[in-house]
Parts: sequence; C-alpha cells; structure tokens
Amino acid sequence: MIIGRTGLALLAVLAAGSAQAVRVPAPDPANGDGGVSSFYTWTEEIPPQPGRLLRSEPIDPLLGVPGAARQLRILYTSTNGVDGATPVVVSGALFLPHGAPPPGGWKLIAWAHGTTGLADICAPSWQGRSSRDRSYLGEWLAQGYAVVATDYQGLGTPGPHPYVLARPEAYSVLDSIRAVQQGGFGLANRAVVVGQSQGAGAAFATAGIAPAYAPEIAVEGVVATGLPYPSAPAPRPPTGEAATQGNHVFAYYLYIALTLQQSLGLARAEDLVTAKARPALEDARGTCVSEMFRTVMASGLNTANGPTPAYRDAYVAALPALQYPTLALKMPVFVGTGAEDHDVRPSAQLRLVRDACAAGTVLQAHLYTGLSHSAAVNGSLPDSLPFVRRIFAGETITPVCEPVAQ
Repeated sequence: MIIGRTGLALLAVLAAGSAQAVRVPAPDPANGDGGVSSFYTWTEEIPPQPGRLLRSEPIDPLLGVPGAARQLRILYTSTNGVDGATPVVVSGALFLPHGAPPPGGWKLIAWAHGTTGLADICAPSWQGRSSRDRSYLGEWLAQGYAVVATDYQGLGTPGPHPYVLARPEAYSVLDSIRAVQQGGFGLANRAVVVGQSQGAGAAFATAGIAPAYAPEIAVEGVVATGLPYPSAPAPRPPTGEAATQGNHVFAYYLYIALTLQQSLGLARAEDLVTAKARPALEDARGTCVSEMFRTVMASGLNTANGPTPAYRDAYVAALPALQYPTLALKMPVFVGTGAEDHDVRPSAQLRLVRDACAAGTVLQAHLYTGLSHSAAVNGSLPDSLPFVRRIFAGETITPVCEPVAQ
C-alpha cells in the first residue's frame, strides 16, 4: 500500500516540533549526569492508580522558568497509552506563581511541549527548555496560573517514548494534572491544556479523551499553536535538484520510524529508511532534536530520499493510533497559526479549524501574518491570554472558524 493524499509528508504535519535548544545538565564524573537520572527510575512496584504523585524535587533555576516562586521536578503514575492498561511512571515539572494561592486554589495551565527527541536526556524536566518556551510559560505564571508540564510517557522515564501517538500523550497530560492537584500545592480543579506543534496535537487529543479517561478533571479549554491535522493532504515530495537537499523535517520521520518499531512493533526501523538515512536513524535513538536537525541537513536527507515503501505501509497501519479520537470537543479551543509556518502547513491547520467547527467545537482561530511555526507561540499571547481569562471567568467564547490574517 502506498500513501496517497494522506501521504508521507503528513508525518511532518503531525510531528513537527518546537525545535528546542538543548540544555543538558553538566555531567558528574561519578555517574555521568549529575545524579539527575536517579530521579526518573522508580524501583518499587508501580501503584495501579493513575495520577498519583510519587516524588518531587527542586529544579535548578537555570533549568526552570523565570518568574516561578517554586519549581519542582515531579514523578507520577499514569496508564500506558499504547496498551491502554499497564501502569507506567511519567516525569514532568510543576511551576508555581508568587504569592499565596487565591480562594479555591491556583488555576492550572497544563503544558504539552513540542518535539525534543526520544532519548531520556531530551525530557524538558531533565535538559531544560528553550528560551522561547521559558518566556512563554513565564507569561502564564505572571498571570497567576500554576503550570504543570509533562515530559510524556517514556521520555525521561524508562521505556520507549511513543512519539506523537495520541492516547499516550493525552494520558500523560491528564495524569500530570491529577498528580499535582492531589499533591497539596494549593491548586484548583480548573485547567486549560496548552500545547505547541506535537504538544498542540497532544492538547487537542487530551480534550477529546478527558471525558472518558479523567471525567473528574475540569478541563475547561485548549490553547494550541502550530496544530497538526492527521488527515491533511500532503504536498508533493521534492524532485530534481531539491531532492538532493536536506530538509530538517525528516528528523521527525526518523523519530516516528523508531516509534513504529519500538511502540507499535510494525516493522524494523532500519527497514523503514534508505541506506543513506540509516546512520541518521541510529543517531535519532540518542540525539535531541536540535542536533538531529543539523545531522539531517548535513546528510542531505529529505522526504524523497529518506523513507522506503515499507515506511509508507507501516505509517498507514499506525494512523488509528496517530489520529484524534474526535473533532467534537466539549470545551472551547483556541488555535494560533503562523501564516509563514513551514513545519505545519497553515492550510492544514485551517482545515482542521473548519472541520472541528463543523463537528460542533466552539473554536476561535487566529492567523498571524509574517509569523513562523515557532514565532506563533509567543506571538499569539495577546489573544490567547484573554481567551483563557474569559474561559475561567465563565464568559461566552465567540467562535471564529474562518480567521482573517492579522
């Protein structure tokens, strides 16, 4: 089977990440990682209850978020989203604003991050965050919200990271909310899920899965920038001279190849890429995304010369695990799209907006002239901050299904 209009380039639409800069803690000669890795390893029996906080520890402020009065690395229980049943341990972080909790507790922003890589050291709670994300999360803290930020299943903690699979990401987000709400941190049972790129897809999936998986959590809205759409049509692959040029998007294909093998068991990863791409595939097992971009570009890899026909077959088989469970969400959704987004095509994002609106979702879309995939994150704040304030105030959200570029 060969993918047609929902072809291989859909991988780029689905998986395009945040291109975070890597900030790995300085190694300690005694154990090689400054002792960080010991936090992520849970040696006791995993409690069966999802969303149970197992432990926490302070994060070095250099790896944290500006404006946080308290910042903690957290370890909590969740459900393996691949098999839907097995207890797993997931890591993340919690950032609390200054001052005393307001009556009822701090409202919560649940942050879903973009692509960082598959290796444990690529977990944001371990390596730190990009300057873009630190600034962005700091803005939410400045509004008086607490922020919980999952690393996702298998990223930081043992086990493969089921990269861009909808259910594992949603479970990780929802159980991070459960864990901190029950942890004595002065939090309200009121949350908005916020995500970028891979994380935007995670946020959208979380909203669809929450009513069944975590009905006790009051997820009141979603904010998504660079939102992928698994059913978007694919552009034609590069041809001629362009086919010999590197395209950083192929880094995501490599990560997905490993997920198709490690999490779904659909094929051997080395059979999914060409001989030219196999050295980069091996690098992808332990390399975070910024370095993978450089490797892919230097190797001249792209969507034409990297995947094999077997990749297409395995990806088609994986689509049910990648797609959103529903487009009809029960809470309002904000979508911010950069008109110059070259990672997740604006036309695909706007198609999802129209389809979700048609399904009955209250959705407010914004299209930003001149902003790229990454720039739309902070560039959307003048609109997303008041959107969330209105949600928490119980005000009516005006749908915008056909945004005009602003």
